[in-house]
Amino acid sequence: MPFVVYQFGDFSLHCGKFELCRNGRRLKLERKPLELLVLLVTRHGQVVTRDEIAGCLWGREIFVDIEHGINTAIRKIRQILGDSSDLPQFVQTISGSGYRFIAPVTAVEPEVTEPAQPSGDPVDLPPAPAEISVIPSPAKPHPRLWAITALCVSVLVAISILTLGPHPLADRFLDRDTHAAIASLAVLPLDNLSGDPNQEYFADGMTDELTTMLAKDSTLRIVSRTSAMQFKKAHRSLPEIARALNVDAILEGSIARSSDQVHMTLQLVRGNTDSHLWAESYDRDTNNVAALPDVAARAIAARLNSSTPTHARAPYIKPEAHDAYLRGHYSWAVGRNEEAGRYYQHAVDIQPDYALGWTGLADYYAQGTILGELDPRQALPQAETAARKAIKLDDSLPRAHATLGGMIFFNREDDVWALKELARATELDPHDSENFHLRAWILCALGRYDEAIPVQKQSTAINPFEYPGAMAELYMWTRQFDAAISDGEMRLKGFPANPGILGTLSDSYHWKNRDKEAVEMLARQISAQGDIPRSAAVRSAFETGGYAAVVRCQLAAVKKKALTRRVSTFVLADLHGRLSEHNETLALLEQGVNERDPLLLLLIQSDPAFDFLHADPRYRTLIRQMGLPPMY
Repeated sequence: MPFVVYQFGDFSLHCGKFELCRNGRRLKLERKPLELLVLLVTRHGQVVTRDEIAGCLWGREIFVDIEHGINTAIRKIRQILGDSSDLPQFVQTISGSGYRFIAPVTAVEPEVTEPAQPSGDPVDLPPAPAEISVIPSPAKPHPRLWAITALCVSVLVAISILTLGPHPLADRFLDRDTHAAIASLAVLPLDNLSGDPNQEYFADGMTDELTTMLAKDSTLRIVSRTSAMQFKKAHRSLPEIARALNVDAILEGSIARSSDQVHMTLQLVRGNTDSHLWAESYDRDTNNVAALPDVAARAIAARLNSSTPTHARAPYIKPEAHDAYLRGHYSWAVGRNEEAGRYYQHAVDIQPDYALGWTGLADYYAQGTILGELDPRQALPQAETAARKAIKLDDSLPRAHATLGGMIFFNREDDVWALKELARATELDPHDSENFHLRAWILCALGRYDEAIPVQKQSTAINPFEYPGAMAELYMWTRQFDAAISDGEMRLKGFPANPGILGTLSDSYHWKNRDKEAVEMLARQISAQGDIPRSAAVRSAFETGGYAAVVRCQLAAVKKKALTRRVSTFVLADLHGRLSEHNETLALLEQGVNERDPLLLLLIQSDPAFDFLHADPRYRTLIRQMGLPPMY
């Protein structure tokens, strides 16, 4: 039969030349994804099951993780078509079954029909279905000379590939690796193939645990969860992602959980070439899934010759406790701290010797105090107790040591002990930017700015996505307002809607007496947080009453919020300080000290809003009461 060109949208798929074009320009797509695209397009409108895809594309190949091969091929098809699994225009996922090509398709017989099959076995594809219109054109003969020439060229190309190297195909056929060793790795969020969006917490949680175990089981530099999570469902190629994260390799995969079984597939890909390094699939019953990330991490570390000395196996984790922890961690990561606390508490109620459960509970109390949601007088001791329990159960948990360090500083005002715990956390995981960030804040509170700035630079270098506004904020605390504005404006180009950067820029502009820019940044910050009416109210207040009216508008919003939930005393003191309201500000600072407000301990001497109080005896008494070295 003559080879057909299928046209859909701006694309044309030439089965004879085996190529995909967009507006006449040829696109680069690997063999398997292109074969799968041809199969889907020729079955336009019909569901093609995963079993059919496996049989058609991988039927005669062995030692291949077909499940992950299908997932990877679909992902690459969507990337090159600019398609989305959530709002598909071309390839629709049929949960639990397969895929369907849904875009309108027209089939046209080309003027020249010289077949050019891809390397490897040909794929038996069905003829175009009846619903696709076919526009015929005169067929031309195939001279024998063309066939002989094509055969000679193919032989010469094969010889050059296999002997002249380096070449990805040569590596594949000769099983050689001519590339440098892998020293850094990012774990992309696992695809949830359970067919149930409510299982997203499970996929994200297993991704986090895999990331953690790789940091523990290998000498590789493992990119943080926050950095990798931004590429969840991102329509970017793996080499692009590897460049953005500055890593040598990417680990991607999928996970599916049924009533009593978990199936996880993983594939390790070299970042600069998109070439396959390792793949494996795992099947576990739900009673043994907690140990799966450690098993996979050890296998990957062994493949990359980067294994650490064998550590003691973790104790058995009850499935119900593990599931509660994963739910809690998912809630905590997306900002639902109160919900996270309930899940973490449930995890340790089910299994009191679950170290990660206690670590999560410590983070819940710590986060609640920092956000002003929990009373520090109760929450700080509870956070410290939970962190201590976690460390007693597993001294190798860096997160538990970091949280304990922070709580010791806030609860006991013992900076030596606090910094020692943070040093232990960094020793256990030198690639966790959070440890450096917290250390920088404590050094800042102690007035050790010359130490704080380089430590925060380390944190930002390790993970520029976690706290992109942290350097600008630190410059502002040290009264380097020009440096804060310069750094903030630079970071804003990459994070145009980041509330932290916008807020720091707003403050820095204000302290430089550039209130118009300050209010504009504040309005953008409030909009980024989703409160469009208050953003408009701030702009209106500035037009009618200047910056002081804006602060009063903010103060009214905070007081309204305080009617239904707890708010940090520090926030109220800061706003009154911006209005230079002497007695109100001091009274709130005294209240915050009695409440052990952690933000007050960190920022009472760094916040420029309190500069007008530095000479006041009541203020100086507070500094001594908090055990801080006076800086002014």
